[in-house]
Formats: sequence, C-alpha cells, structure tokens
Amino acid sequence: MKILSQRQAFGSPGITPRWTHANKDGVGTAYSTSSRVWFTIWNGVVTEVYYPTVDRPQIRDLQYLISDGKSFFHEEKRHLQSKVEFMWTHGLGYRITNSDPQGRYTVIKEIIADPHLSCILQHTKITGERDFISQLQLYALCAPHLEVCGRDNNGYTVEVAGQNLLVAEKGGTWLALGATVPFTRLSCGYVGQSDGWTDLAHDFQMDWQFDSALDGNLALTGKLNLEQSDEFTLGLAFGTTLHNAISTLFQSLNVAFSQQKQHYIEQWKRSHDDIKPLENVTYDEGNLYHNSVSLLLAHEDKTYPGALIASMAIPWGEAKDDQDQGGYHLVWTRDMVGSVAGLVAAGETDTAVRSLIYLATSQQEDGGFAQNFWINGEPYWKGIQLDEVAFPILLAWLLHQEKVPLHFDIYPMILRAAGYLIRHGPATQQERWEENSGYSPSTLAANIAGLICAAQFVRENGDEATAQFIEEYADFLESHIEDWTVTTEGTLVPGIKRHYIRINPTDINNPQPNENPNQGTIFISSQPPGEPTKFLAKEIVDAGFLQLVRYGIRKPDDPIIVDSVKVIDAVLKVDTSVGPCWHRYNHDGYGQQADGSPYTGWGKGRAWPLLTGERGHYELAAGGDVKTYIKAMEGFASDTCLLPEQVWDEADKPDVHMYLGKPTGSAMPLMWAHAEYIKLLRSTHEGRVFDLIPEVADRYLGERKQCKSLEIWKFNRQINKVKKGYTLRIHALASFQLHWSDDNWQTVKDTPSTSTKLGVSFVDISVDKHQQEPISFTFFWIGTNKWEDHNYTVAVD
Repeated sequence: MKILSQRQAFGSPGITPRWTHANKDGVGTAYSTSSRVWFTIWNGVVTEVYYPTVDRPQIRDLQYLISDGKSFFHEEKRHLQSKVEFMWTHGLGYRITNSDPQGRYTVIKEIIADPHLSCILQHTKITGERDFISQLQLYALCAPHLEVCGRDNNGYTVEVAGQNLLVAEKGGTWLALGATVPFTRLSCGYVGQSDGWTDLAHDFQMDWQFDSALDGNLALTGKLNLEQSDEFTLGLAFGTTLHNAISTLFQSLNVAFSQQKQHYIEQWKRSHDDIKPLENVTYDEGNLYHNSVSLLLAHEDKTYPGALIASMAIPWGEAKDDQDQGGYHLVWTRDMVGSVAGLVAAGETDTAVRSLIYLATSQQEDGGFAQNFWINGEPYWKGIQLDEVAFPILLAWLLHQEKVPLHFDIYPMILRAAGYLIRHGPATQQERWEENSGYSPSTLAANIAGLICAAQFVRENGDEATAQFIEEYADFLESHIEDWTVTTEGTLVPGIKRHYIRINPTDINNPQPNENPNQGTIFISSQPPGEPTKFLAKEIVDAGFLQLVRYGIRKPDDPIIVDSVKVIDAVLKVDTSVGPCWHRYNHDGYGQQADGSPYTGWGKGRAWPLLTGERGHYELAAGGDVKTYIKAMEGFASDTCLLPEQVWDEADKPDVHMYLGKPTGSAMPLMWAHAEYIKLLRSTHEGRVFDLIPEVADRYLGERKQCKSLEIWKFNRQINKVKKGYTLRIHALASFQLHWSDDNWQTVKDTPSTSTKLGVSFVDISVDKHQQEPISFTFFWIGTNKWEDHNYTVAVD
C-alpha cells in the first residue's frame, strides 16, 4: 500500500464548505447492523453519507461528471434530467435515471448499501447511441466532509494491490473510492480552485493530476475506464484506518452487485414480516405506510441500539457551513418516542424496547433529558423542554399497555423523570417548537399524561403514597390548564373570545410570574429584518391544545376545544390540491423566505404535514371523517414516499422550484411526520386514537371523583393567592418544618414536612371555605438547622 504525495494541489484551503439540500429523494441503509453506513439522495446523486453512526455525515456528495472531451461538460445534479424510483416495493434501494437534456445518453444507477459491510454501492450503466457514448469520458467526483466538517480534510491517491484509488482522512476516519473498472486518471483538489470540477469546466479535459490535497475543503476526482464495459459498480467504503477502508472497499466490490442487491432486499423484506395490515385504510395501496416503517427502522443507529435521529438531513444545508453541525441528525426524545410509537402502531415493538433502554441510559442525573443530543448521549443544545422528560414515561406505559415483555428495570428512570417534572414545572423553558418559555398546552398535556402513567407504575410497584402524590400534582396542572393557556379576550376570529393560545410566556427564573394569558407578550425569533418580533401572546395560536384531546385530558366536544379548532382552521390552515395543511403558529419565521430562498436565520414558517395528521386524530376523536387527512398526507409525500417537514404554502414559484403543497428546503424525510401518519392509520383502523391513555381519560373525562383541588406554592412559583376550599401545598427540595399562621400570626403552627421519593418535601394546609385571613409562613430547614430568612404570604380568594 503506497500513498502518493509528490504532486500537491494548489489553492488551499478551497472555498467555504457547504452541505447539501435537505429535501431528499431517497434515504437508505442495510437492515443488518454490521453495515454501519447510511446514504441519502438528492436530485439524482448521492448526498450525505453517514458513518459509523447515523449522526455522523462524512461526505457532501458523490456524483458523476460527463464530457466528450471537446464540446460539453455535464454535472449530474446540475445538468441532467433526473428520475428517482424504488427498485422494489417497500425497500430502501433506489434506481436513478439521469438523462442528457438532448437525449444523447443516459446514466442509470442503482444504489444500495452493502448488506454486511460499511460501503455504498452504486451500480452504473451508460446507455445511448454506441458511437456517441464510446466518446464519453466519465468521472467520479466525491466531496469528503469527514468528521461532520468540510474543513481540514486530507485527500490522497493510493496505489494498492495493483490498483489506484482515491482516499480521504480526518480525525481517524477514512474513506476509499474505487470501482470494478479502473481509474485512468486521479486527482485531489481544493473545491473552487484545483478540484476536478473546476478543471473540467475549463476545457472539458482532466488536465490536473494532484496526488494530495491537505487541510482543506476537498474534492476527489477519478476518470473511469469504460473501454471494456459501460457497466460497472462504484464503491465508497469507510473505515477507522486506511487499510480498513480499502479492504472493505475491495471485499464489497468483489461480490457481484446482483448478489448484494438480493441480500439487501431480503433483509428489508424480513423486517416487515410482522407488520400490521393497515393497507385497507390507505389510499395509495399501502406504499407510504410500508415505506414509513422502513424509514423509521433505518433511522436507528447500529452502534447505539435504540437511538433514533429525527432526520438524515441538514435543513437548508446548501446555505450552511461547518458551524451548524447538528442539523436534524440528532436525538430528540420527543421525535424519537414518536418514531418508535409509530413502529409500535405498525406492530413492531422490538425497536421501542431498545429505545426505552437507550433513554434510560441517556437520562441525566437529575432525571431530565437534554434538549437534543448526539447518539453517544452528549448534549447538543442545552434547553429544557419538559415534554421531552415526559415522553420516555409515555413510551414505557405504551409498551406496558401493549404487554411487551421488558427484562430491564425501567422503574428508576420513571421515578427520576416524574420527580424532575414536579420539581421543575409547571412552566417550561421551551415548548415543542423549542423557542419560548412559559405555559404551553402541548407541554402540559404531555406532562399530565406522563405523570398519570408514572403514578400507575409507582402504584404497581407497591408505593401508594408516592403514586398519590404524583397524581395530585398532575391534578394541579390539569386544573390550571384553562387559567394558564386560554385567553378570554381573543380577537382573531369574530365572535370567539375564548380559545387556547400557543404559549403563555413566563420566565422560568421568575419565581412570581404573571400567569394571566391575556397580558403576556411573546418574542418570536426568525423574523425578517425590520419586522416586529414581539406580539401579544393572546394573538398567537398553534394546534398544541389538540394533545389534550389526544391523551384523554379534554373531550373533543369541549366548548373551548371546539372554538379553538375554529380559530386554528381560520388562522393557520392552508388548502392545497391534495388536501389541508397547517402552519405551526401565526407569525412563524422558521421557513423558506418570501422569495423562496433558503432560511438563513429568518424567513416565513410554512405548512407542516405532520399537523395534518394531528388534525386528523382530532377529527377521529370528534367522530368525523378522517379520509381527507390520510389522503392529504399521502399527497404530501414525494414519489419515493418521503414526507417533508414543511411544504410550500403559496402560489407556485417555478423559477425557484417552489410549488404549493410540495417540499421546501427544510428536512425531508421527517420521522415525526412518518410516525404520525402510521399512528393515524392505526387509529382509523381501530376507530380510536392510538395515543389515548385510558387511565388519563378515566381520571379527567368522567366524574372526576379522584381529582384533588390543589394549589401549589413552590420556590420557583411563589403564588400570592389560593381559593377557599382548596388545599395549599407547600413544596421544597429539602426537609423542613413549616412555621405558619392563618390569622396574621395571632396563633402559630409548626408542621413537619412529608418527604417523598421524588426529591420533594411538602406540607398541606387545608383552606377553610370561610377563611378570610391570608396564610403566612416561613421555613425551618432540618438539614442545616437554620431558619429561612423571609416570611411568605398567600392571600385567600
């Protein structure tokens, strides 16, 4: 093995690196865990390839350059007309037909991952008039972005076993590019300066042959020898050493592509053996359903079993450089639990079990979960989203309901998560759109449902006192939903004054928040320059309140729910040719800019297909027809059955490839949307909402005999009044004795706190129906033998 390095490329370090478009046409991987490589496709070429884990993109793209050496030069993704289609039904292998606009030649590619090794295989055939294609010169062009970074890559030409190859390295990760036909010319260059594209664009000839290019934004170029055959297989292999990558490449190319393809599809077919037959409620013969199952399975990592990322895409990647490493190839517990719940809805439970165990190992010491994290558990963003703490509990209860055996003790994770919700709530630093703090209907819904499920686990574990404490905290949240999140001064729709708002903004660091939903002002980021960023919270709505119906906290015919549905339909709904879609919230700035250009920190939020699924679930709960919503989601899918995060919501703009109801530059596929679609099918098939939790509905939709009238004072929420007839519960994070009075200190009582297993100690004060005087109190801390240097007062209302 010999690394050639005599001729070094010029133009270091190359232009500023960028990623690629996020609206993918295909996503694939082998089902086997031994093949630790994933690929994506956009506009007829391979784009980001992930290795050795599903959160590590290692290249920008891999494509062909075509020339006759004298009169033209074509780049696949830019100059050819592309068609992408499945090679088989329900399998993540793709056939791409890239055609010369003048009809002179066609490049036909079949793309899979090696079913057992970390290598992408691209079987290629050139067709056309024999005299013409015999003159064609074909070049492979690969842009390494190793270790999730376009900068500081190193490229080399290598001579090994009598063959010349292209390789690249950074930080101990290697890639090797070769084919079943030899390269006749090879070069490593800096993008925009000395790379093969720049070379060929100049005079249609590959004049440069550089052995190496170091520490830059690189492109590797190899001219393929088509003298013996115009049909061959190109391989892109990865490894932890140069020898590892090259050996993997040769081993993979040594097996006939037809045999590799057969093993690849057999693996995927076996993965669907136990899937529920939900095709009868689809309108596309089950195509989106089965592909959604495959996609969800494909987004699980193979080194960290149970870790599922949100999407193999970097939204608007063509406008982003190395500073935005995360993209959507990270774990969000909200997305991940949604993904595996979708698989459970389809009848596949093994992945959900692995995910639950993975979440237990990823939980933070205090019981919380990071906003999002790399699959090794390292946090990426540092926000606190209380719904993401509740979702692992909901997953545990879903598997419990489905009677899935679990030989792992999940109880400690559930207890810690419940404790976190109680200690840190009720306001969340971020709601599900990850932008604002306060009281969110969707977050409260997840928290209430999660706590009721946690209490069931605790009770089954024989701890009645802790179970009751958890349930009563859930009752406290539930009894405040309307007080915190329903405006009584709505103006968005004439005649509707009472409706849910997106969020009642409060600072979680303010211990005395104004909880009036009519009075808050919300900051909305991502607004175009010069546009307002502050809005009255009562005028900003989203569909998050529908989660209250989904879990069984509110009835679908609840008058406020019904009015709120009318509001979001009037304010957020978009009608497309395939059906309705909804915006996240009004004045959303996270989306394609007005002229169709990429989101670059500001833009306009577009319509989200997953919200069509959520709206469909509400329609089912309300006894309506769900057909419209299923058909719409199927209509939003690409020809290769990928669902986008966002679709264009205005009249067509053909000049920038934006069409009403079609994908924008945000992530596609989005696993959250695919899971929501599957759950909608299961819900329709069974005539009940799949996510409905009977224990939650029994508690809040019936006679409510178990519910306790509770007001809670906490150091992070120091209320100033309590209703007569309620119980005032005082929370603290350490044992204490409450020194208190209900008659302006004329008489004094000392009550020792009750400790719980959740990191909370509490004292209950029953407020008499005839109580007039305020409740006054202070704390004596048992552990430190000290008094709290402050008196607190709660008025009786």
